[in-house]
Amino acid sequence: MDERIDRVKNIRHFLLEQVGHLMPEQMNEIPAGFNNNIAWNLAHLVASQQAMCYLRSGLSPVVEGTFISRYASGTKPEDPVDRNGLEEIKKLSFSTIDRLDEDYRQGLFKEYEVRHTRYGVTLHNIEDVLQFLLFHEGFHLAAVMTLKRFIKQG
Repeated sequence: MDERIDRVKNIRHFLLEQVGHLMPEQMNEIPAGFNNNIAWNLAHLVASQQAMCYLRSGLSPVVEGTFISRYASGTKPEDPVDRNGLEEIKKLSFSTIDRLDEDYRQGLFKEYEVRHTRYGVTLHNIEDVLQFLLFHEGFHLAAVMTLKRFIKQG
C-alpha cells in the first residue's frame, strides 16, 4: 500500500476507535455553535476523497453521486443517520481507501482537473491529492474530537 494512503487508513482507524462507543443519537447531535455532527464528518471524509480522487480524474467514484453531493463541502446534515447508515459509512471509510490504493497502483489516475482548495492549496494531480488527503483527514479528526467533547455523554 502507498505510504500516504496507508496513513489515511490509519487516521480513519483511529477516528473510528474514538467514536465507536457512541450511540447514533450522539453521532447525529449538533452541539450549540456547530453546523455539523460526527456522522456528517465521517461521511464527508469518504465523499471528499471520492470527489477529489475520482471525479476530478474523470473516473467513476465507488460511492453514489448522491452520497458525494449530500456530504460535500458546504453541506450540513440533512437528516439523522440511523445505525445501518452509520455502519455503511464505517465500511465505506475503509473499502474506498482500499480501492483507492488498488486503482492508484494500477495507474488509473492519469488526468486531473486542477482544484484550488479553500486552504490555499492547489491540487494539480493525484500526487498532490494524496498529500492533501492527510491534511484533510487530520482537520476533520480534530473537528470530530472537538464535537465529541460537546455532545451529551451517557
